[in-house]
Amino acid sequence: MGNLADEAGTDVEIYRRAHTPGSIHIVSRSDAPEDLLALLDRAGLERHTEATSGPVYIWHETPDGLTEKAQNQLATRAALPLLIADYNVNIDPDIYDVTAWAQAMAEHRQRQAGPRAAPPAAIPPQGPSSPPRSR
Repeated sequence: MGNLADEAGTDVEIYRRAHTPGSIHIVSRSDAPEDLLALLDRAGLERHTEATSGPVYIWHETPDGLTEKAQNQLATRAALPLLIADYNVNIDPDIYDVTAWAQAMAEHRQRQAGPRAAPPAAIPPQGPSSPPRSR
């Protein structure tokens, strides 16, 4: 079984396999670090492994039961944390969902901005003070 990420020289390849039309296939390079695999796990993708006579083959797939659109959105959103972590990711253009990408970017920017501090309370203007009155 060939590893498309190894063959393409990328860290991750995201594509729909012809013989498994029910899900999107996400394959990482053979020597992928656990950090990369954990990012895919946290994105909601299902990890699979297969032991062969050579190295263990690890890949992820979108969960069963999702519509094609939901699969595309999930796979597109999964790419952002990988790119932020400086991994080389290739996603099939037929899978890429522009709206999901824009939403993921907006959420990322919002998290980066952090909670905004409340503006300082306005101090009411005070007129000139007059000396206390004496009787």
